[in-house]
Amino acid sequence: MLQISFIRRNKEKILLGLEKRNFHKLYLINEILILDEKKKIIQNILNKKLEKENLISKKIGKILSLHNNDYQIQSLKEKSVFLKKERKSVNIRLEKISEILKKKLNQIPNVPDEKVKKDSNDLLLQEGEIHSSIVDPLPHWELSKKFCLFDSNLGTKICGSGFSVYMGKGAKLQRSLIQYFLDQNIQASYKEYNLPYLINEKSGYATGQIPDKENQMYFIEKDNFYLIPTGEVPIMNCYRDKIFTDLDLPIKATTYTSCFRREAGSYGSKVRGLNRLHQFDKVEIIQITTQNSSSFSLNEMILHVKSILKSLNLPFRLVRLSGSDLGFSSSITYDFEVYSIAQKKWLEVSSISNCTNFQSNRLHLRYKTITGNIELCHTLNGSALALPRIMAALLENNQTKNQINIPKVLVPYTKFDHIK
Repeated sequence: MLQISFIRRNKEKILLGLEKRNFHKLYLINEILILDEKKKIIQNILNKKLEKENLISKKIGKILSLHNNDYQIQSLKEKSVFLKKERKSVNIRLEKISEILKKKLNQIPNVPDEKVKKDSNDLLLQEGEIHSSIVDPLPHWELSKKFCLFDSNLGTKICGSGFSVYMGKGAKLQRSLIQYFLDQNIQASYKEYNLPYLINEKSGYATGQIPDKENQMYFIEKDNFYLIPTGEVPIMNCYRDKIFTDLDLPIKATTYTSCFRREAGSYGSKVRGLNRLHQFDKVEIIQITTQNSSSFSLNEMILHVKSILKSLNLPFRLVRLSGSDLGFSSSITYDFEVYSIAQKKWLEVSSISNCTNFQSNRLHLRYKTITGNIELCHTLNGSALALPRIMAALLENNQTKNQINIPKVLVPYTKFDHIK
């Protein structure tokens, strides 16, 4: 959530940034500033009434100490009762205007970084060989049938469309990828967490999923819980309401979770096989930094994910997203995409975002500077990595006529070097 003080100081910059997002409710900025002025006026009235009440209390105390007449005390008490009624009325007005102000602030997304373009993504790099030697490559769902790796029909039978069941070497490969990603993250000084897959509304609000993505999340009405859409949500909430020193930062953490999303998918190849699922596994990394070091941490996270993709020997590219494609809480996002040889398209496998102080304002996540000032932290998150499309790309790009070869770095985990 944007701070009102930031909006007041940077109104024109914010309006230009929101235009990059094709955000159509620019009028909210003026409404927020007007409401904030009204709130200040009402708060000032409330403060004055409290001052008068305090003065009356002091007078009553003084009269009692001097043993003066009861008539004076009674008169002052009546004034105090009247002021309390007035204060209660003003306080109700203040609460109402504060609630309206909060609802309007909740609709404003983060302001894009200056590097972000309005409507076009920036292709920054492309690495890895696209294997043109594979003749008539099969898509991963056909490979799965051939080698019995996963079954979408079983997922549909158990639950519904958008779910899949891994089996045999497919299940082992999935588990090996998870462990490999976690090990790589831990070696890079990320602390591992094992977290709940359910969150309450406060946790969803703190990271910006609620109210923005409320309809995309699975909701358990009886218990008022949401299934997590990403491991970022529970791991960030581990640090909610904390105050660090600048020497404590950066905080680096990683987690493996299943993720649950109600996204309404399109039809055809876009949702076939592992391309889009309602439940999928993901290994997440996050960092919490000072305001001055988040750009450095963002680059560090990008290089880390790049090193993992290179170790898997997959063709990949890095894209900086346009303003219209940014997530609600993100100021800047970089996507890693791997190439699907059979589907002949690029598949997103990681999004790495700097949310600046947008999340930390809701999380009440702060740090004390060396000069003693309290500042909001910056928060960053990234997939390292999302499993389904990595699995799809591995199967498709490593296929031969009779088998699928396993990348060397995974063999110590799978205990087999090919599937046939």
